Amino acid sequence: MSSAATAPVVADPRRLRTVLLVGPSGAGASRLFDRVVDTLAPGRSTRARGDAAVGLRAATLELGEVVLTLLDAPGNPDFVGQVRAGLRAADAALFVVSAADGADAHSRSLWHECALVGMPRAVVVTQLDARDADFTATLEDCRAHFGAGIQPLGVPVTGPDGQGTSIADLLLGEIHDYDGERRTVRPAGAEHAGAFDTHRPGLVEGIIEESEDPDLMDRYLSGEELDFATLERDLLQAVAHGSFHPVLPVSGETGAGVDVLLHLLEAAFPHPGLRPTPSVTAVGGGEPVEVTPDPDGPLVAEVVHTASDAYVGHLSLVRVFSGTLRADRPVHVSGHLDLLEGPTGEGHEAHDEDVRPGSLAAPLDGELLPKDSAVAGEVVVVTKLAGAQTSDTLSDPARPLLVTPWALPDALLPAAVQAVTRADEDRMPVAFHELAAEDPALRIEHDPETGQVVLWTTGPAHLELVLHRLRERFNVGVEQVPVKVALKETAVARAEAQGRHVKQSGGHGQYAVCQLVVEPLPRGAGVEFTEVVVGGAVPRQFIGSVEKGVHAQLARGLLAGWPVTDVRVTLTDGKAHSVDSSDMAFQTAAGLALRELASPATMCLLEPVDTVRVTLDDEYLGAVMTDIGTRRGQIIGSEPDQEEGRSVLEAAVPRLELLDYAVALRSLAHGTGTFHREPRGYEQLPERIARQHLAAQPAPA
Repeated sequence: MSSAATAPVVADPRRLRTVLLVGPSGAGASRLFDRVVDTLAPGRSTRARGDAAVGLRAATLELGEVVLTLLDAPGNPDFVGQVRAGLRAADAALFVVSAADGADAHSRSLWHECALVGMPRAVVVTQLDARDADFTATLEDCRAHFGAGIQPLGVPVTGPDGQGTSIADLLLGEIHDYDGERRTVRPAGAEHAGAFDTHRPGLVEGIIEESEDPDLMDRYLSGEELDFATLERDLLQAVAHGSFHPVLPVSGETGAGVDVLLHLLEAAFPHPGLRPTPSVTAVGGGEPVEVTPDPDGPLVAEVVHTASDAYVGHLSLVRVFSGTLRADRPVHVSGHLDLLEGPTGEGHEAHDEDVRPGSLAAPLDGELLPKDSAVAGEVVVVTKLAGAQTSDTLSDPARPLLVTPWALPDALLPAAVQAVTRADEDRMPVAFHELAAEDPALRIEHDPETGQVVLWTTGPAHLELVLHRLRERFNVGVEQVPVKVALKETAVARAEAQGRHVKQSGGHGQYAVCQLVVEPLPRGAGVEFTEVVVGGAVPRQFIGSVEKGVHAQLARGLLAGWPVTDVRVTLTDGKAHSVDSSDMAFQTAAGLALRELASPATMCLLEPVDTVRVTLDDEYLGAVMTDIGTRRGQIIGSEPDQEEGRSVLEAAVPRLELLDYAVALRSLAHGTGTFHREPRGYEQLPERIARQHLAAQPAPA
């Protein structure tokens, strides 16, 4: 960019508009982002920093009397966490839908999330010239996916020469012909009557229903022709209130319809003062703290995206909710993902510290436009904000505050990795910490039961991105290995054996004999130790030694090296020597007795079972239930979801069968399904699978 380029100066938050583009991969959201930037800042580079396809892109642009920050979120459902971060930063959303492909289930889910918080939304239908484009079918698809309030402002029609892009403006009654972004206007002809007769009545009635003028419907029903100014005024108000959702045909390739879209963004979408702020509390808890988008209020800002740049270093995309963020003043950085339900993994530990930012800048996709401060409502890039992670809160060190983090997607796809070399292993901790700081949806787990490093991700694309960053950015070589599921062992029948540890050598020898009985206990009972020794066969001072040896051996396993649970071990008899018996000798004898009595006839393997709650469209319920059966799962029940046409299915499924379920469910439910899991307990592993595990495991020590 030119060295003379400067960031827009904003003093009044009412001049701000922040809008997020939401759409599936291939729908054209990123192309539309580029087109808007080219239109409002011609000649500027749009080379995004970092992983442009999977991160939040941002551009702050002057649009008439307002300053627009346009955000573009990745379309792959694996990166829904980035979309939610964008929704936290934005005050309105544009849902981008391809005229060739229609709306998808992922967009519908995000639409529902926006509806719950009353976020204003509009729909942009792109790829109007695609071979399979069908605007009318796409419009009906949007109504089916998104619900009430969907009405088109324009409809694509045939141009005067049968080529180019022409759009019928349903309110003005005009035809807009586009040659690229250049527009010419002509009156609608008789050949356009069908488009107006089909779509205009519903549009006008929809606007009237949302109007604050109680007499407008009566005037319309009496046959009065309502003027454009009245309809546009009520339309813009309805859009700002989030109760009416216009559909605009726009070509990101040619720029057709972009002018109407930009007018809607400027005139209808809300400024920060019309949107509620997130929940804010003092660090450490307490009553909610009320904040408003007031530049003179207490500083409250949130890091919505974190990236690294080879030249600039650490970059934090920050939304300011209250107060004014200044480059020359320190801020308190607070991160508390522990407030959310569920595990967060390594690298997401709670932290609080005061730091001094490097510099502030308005983002222009690949460019940074320096500025000294940012008022409430602005989205800016802060450099060198040491220690700050995505979702962290920035506040005044004199009054530390905390924004409740947005809901993170469940990371339900595990991948076990191991370093290729010792040098890679040494670099892994730093790399994992940096990855976790950028990506709150990533959960890194060092499983103490299996000894594996497990990366929990939201899907295959997310996993591939993490592995790519490990290799390319941090120079850490890793290879995937099969994920292990921690099993347990237990007794299935009463068994008895003697452990005899007798050794004679120069000096003191070793002598201990103990007789142990192992019996099964109900599931979940744990381990019990008792003794019924009579006559002092095992001296009292060595009873504790036997118990210690029992617990140590049970922790190491008897069949396949997994901990033993739900058993009662009873010491019934034994022998001791007045000189050669010792604490260690009786510990060893106890372990020998347990290993002696263990066999596939007396012991079995237990596998963990999870309760799984799947939410999905009703039409895929049967396929998902069948699949759960093939995974050795048991259906517990189902019930209607809060959203019509969807159900919640509950099942008990072995954890061994859930390793790939995040991928399988997406295919089975055609993208409409989500699931949540929580530990349920342990059940006996089927004999066939148990034999495979036993054959693959070395004998326990």
